[in-house]
This record gives sequence, structure tokens and C-alpha cells, in this order.
Amino acid sequence: MADNQELALMSHLFRRAGFGASRETLDAAIAKGYDQTVQELLNPSTVPGIEEDLLMRYQPSYYQSAAIETNVQKWMYYMINSPRQLQEKMVLMWHMIFCAGHSKIDSGAEMWYMIDMFRRNGMGNFKQILMDLSSNPGMVYYLDNSESHKTNINENYGRELLELFSLGVGKDEEMNYSEDDVKACARAFTGWNIAPAYPPFPYGRSPWTFMYDPGDHDETEKTFLGKTGNFGGEDIIDIICAEPATARFLARHLYNFFVADDVQVPAWRLTPPRDSKAIEQMEKAYFDSGYEIKPMLEILFNSEWFKAEDVRYAKVKNPAEMVVSVLRLTKDHSEVKPGLFEVSAVPKYMGMDLMNPPTVEGWHTGHEWIDSGTLVERINFAADYLGQTDLPGVQDLISKLDGSYNPDQFVDECITLVGALNITEETRSQLIAHAEKSGEVDTSGNEFQIRTGEMFQMIAATSEYQFG
Repeated sequence: MADNQELALMSHLFRRAGFGASRETLDAAIAKGYDQTVQELLNPSTVPGIEEDLLMRYQPSYYQSAAIETNVQKWMYYMINSPRQLQEKMVLMWHMIFCAGHSKIDSGAEMWYMIDMFRRNGMGNFKQILMDLSSNPGMVYYLDNSESHKTNINENYGRELLELFSLGVGKDEEMNYSEDDVKACARAFTGWNIAPAYPPFPYGRSPWTFMYDPGDHDETEKTFLGKTGNFGGEDIIDIICAEPATARFLARHLYNFFVADDVQVPAWRLTPPRDSKAIEQMEKAYFDSGYEIKPMLEILFNSEWFKAEDVRYAKVKNPAEMVVSVLRLTKDHSEVKPGLFEVSAVPKYMGMDLMNPPTVEGWHTGHEWIDSGTLVERINFAADYLGQTDLPGVQDLISKLDGSYNPDQFVDECITLVGALNITEETRSQLIAHAEKSGEVDTSGNEFQIRTGEMFQMIAATSEYQFG
């Protein structure tokens, strides 16, 4: 039997490196040990993935669907059910950084190809990640590189590549690039285009492919970040990856996504990292490994600053995390069945329209996820699911209780079962006061399941449940 400290640490790992886990999964991971569990998460190919042939058999519409709703639904299924949880969590992180949206691309299939691109190499080499991104047809179109020609430069992709995808505006109160660097970057990416050309009318849409047109590439000399040459896009990416600012940019994103909420990205130039030592360790891993993401993650998950108690509930769950973690805990939609279409739209009502970010800057995170409207959606969703005592996951939680409990014990057990939450004494006393109204809890009593489901609902409605 795992002790409370082991359970709390493993719960923390699975909330951050995945979308939460059942008590059975946590107990099995504790038996393996923390280090081995981290290695399995970091090496997804060592565990089976989603059985796509069965998935497509049950839901043929998932295969190259043009409908954005169907592709969001398919991704939701992956997040809920993939045994490769860190791989899927990295997909979500990159989608929140490398933002492109259906509102312009207008193809659910192209959005899925981009999501799948992050799945294939999200823990790989950052140089390859940027190459994949720069040649992704959806991104080429979304940021207008398809409209950038050697005789008429469009700076959109060049600017966002530097500002939002790699270097960031600045660090340590200094700027990371100039307007001249943006222009040089844009010129280097001329000729990077898509085929066939958009729009699709009158015959309908054809799948896009990346096309490099050497006749449309600016072959003149360019000066970029202090280096001069006849640069193409590959050269620009080489120069970017070697910059200290890129290591800082990635380290801060990884810390903000996996460890603790930090200030919003536009403030990074003027605001030091929350934990400078953590950032420095990940920066070193980035350069020591030749720009690999996995060694940065390995440093992160094995560090004392990740395991520390003061960061365990220092993140507000984003809407995707909120919805998927509840579904994983309650074990709903752990198989293909009707209803996922409606559930996959719920993050949108909480402020996160998956595959359709509000701008290329993406979503603001942390406490900005929560306002008076989204909080109601979050509480209602979690409380509704955790109160459904017929769901298999809720039944599993209830089955862990055996015997008689006084109200204090009952509340503490329920809090542990729902996720070893960091409940304040004030909240705990309110939960106990409610439990005391009905007295001692006996698992053999007629009202036991009703009372337990009700307590799960009340815990889900606490402010502490918004943190992960």
C-alpha cells in the first residue's frame, strides 16, 4: 500500500505529465517507482498507442474528416485514452505555442495533420520541429507565407517565427531581434509554399502538400542576427536554434506548462523567471543534447524543483486538462461510444476552442482561464460527472471505501480518492460540516453511495479543484 507522500507525488507527476490517472494506475506506477515511471512517460514507443484500426472501424468519420468538430472529437479521444500520456500532453503544449486555427485554414483534416505532426516529434529535436512547422501546409497558409514572394515579401511568418515560435521578443530586458532581422527572415522563407493553391472552388478542396519553388526564392545576401549569407529557411532555423534566447524561450514554456504558472509570455522580456535555477538547468540540457526536447523534460521531471510541494497545485488547469482529467477519473468515454461529440465542445465553453485559438498568440493561461462565466462551466462539468455514481470510474473510487467513517475521516478519504487535492483547512471544515449533518458514514448503509457521490460533487465545486 502506497503511503500518502508517494501517492501525492505520483498524482502530481500524472497530472502534469499527462491528464491525471486512476488510483489503480497510480498504485501500479508507485510499485514500479518514480524513476521508471518517468522513463516510460519519456519513451512513449515502449508502450502501446491507440489502436487506430479499431478506432476507425468504430468511427469511420475520423478518417481524413474535413469537419473540424470531428477532428476535435478524435483528438479528445486520444487525450482521454492514449497510454502515451506525456506524448499527448506535448501535443497540447505545442498547439498552445505554435498556434494556427481552423477559422482561417478552414480544413479539419489540415488541423489534424498539424496535431499529428506534434505527436510524431513533440519530444524530438527542436530544429526538426521548426522545420516541420515551417513546411506544414496549414501553417504556411495560416501565416501567409503562401503570399510571400521574392518580389513582394509578406513578413507574417518571419515575424511570428521569431516572436512567438522560437526566440521570443526579448530576455533580461534586452531585445532578441530587430525589424531588419524580421525582414531578412521573411526573405529567406520565400519560395516555401503550398500546392494546390487556395481557394478550392469550384471543384472542392484537395489535400495540400508543401511545395518549394526555387524560382520564387530570394537569392540575395541577407544579414540575420549578426550573420550574413545567401540564407534560406533552413539556414535561418540553424541560426535560431543556436541562440541562447531560444533555449530560454523553450525552458520558460516548459516550466510554465509543466511546473507552475508564470507571467504571460509578452512579459518575459522584462520579468525574470519564477525559478532561474530551473531555467538554467533546462537551457544547459538543450545545448548539451544538440537542441533535443526530451533531455529538457528529463531534467524537469526528475528535479527537486518539480517534485517540491510548493509547485504541486501552482497551476490552474486549462480547459482541456479540466475536461480530460475528469473523464479519465470517471472512466467515461474510455471506449468509442456516442456522446463524445458533445463533450469535446466543452473546453470551448470554458474558453479554449481547440484547433481554433483566438489569435496566433494563443491563449493566456493561469488565472486568466477563470472568470465568472468559465468558472460556472468548470464547476458544473466536474461536479456533474463526479456525482454520477453509475460511472465505472466513480464506482471504482467508491469501492475503495470500506467500513465506517466519522465525518472527518470520510471527507479526508474522499479528497484523497478524487486526487490527493491540496484542500485548505477552511474548505475542509466546510466539507466536514456538511458531512456532519448526516452523521457517521457506513459503507453498508443504503445512503452510502448517494452521500459519497454528493461529497465528490462538493469537492469538485471547490476552488482548489481548479488547480492541478
